[in-house]
Amino acid sequence: MQLATLCYVIDKDKTLMLHRIKKKNDVHEGKWNGLGGKFEHGETPEECVIREVKEESGLLIKNPKLHGFITFPMFDGKKDWYVFLFTAREFEGNLIDSHEGFLKWIPNDKLLELNLWEGDKIFIPWLFQDKFFSAKFIYENGTLKSYNVKFY
Repeated sequence: MQLATLCYVIDKDKTLMLHRIKKKNDVHEGKWNGLGGKFEHGETPEECVIREVKEESGLLIKNPKLHGFITFPMFDGKKDWYVFLFTAREFEGNLIDSHEGFLKWIPNDKLLELNLWEGDKIFIPWLFQDKFFSAKFIYENGTLKSYNVKFY
């Protein structure tokens, strides 16, 4: 089991996205993602997302908003991933040269045109709604097989 966070940093009508093309053996290679990663020992979801966004982008986010939780059974073929989904609209700092890929501000109305995981195209619009969600996305060999969601 792996706990992780994923954050979409939003600046008015643009969202910061990471094009994953730098890391070797990256399950996300070639895809565009939000920012985030694995929990460190003792971290809360908020502490994890703040640290991960800072490490990957150089930005210090403030008041991240939790929108939902997604279960990805055996996503990487090795373990189940449990991911807390955030947005952040308050931040400071300057973008760095990320070790995981290239950072780019993408207009919100163009997000779904990127090379995203199929499930991301489903859940990204949920981040712009005023509902909390809990979902499960089932992938096999990189292909989305099914998903279900409950909104609160």
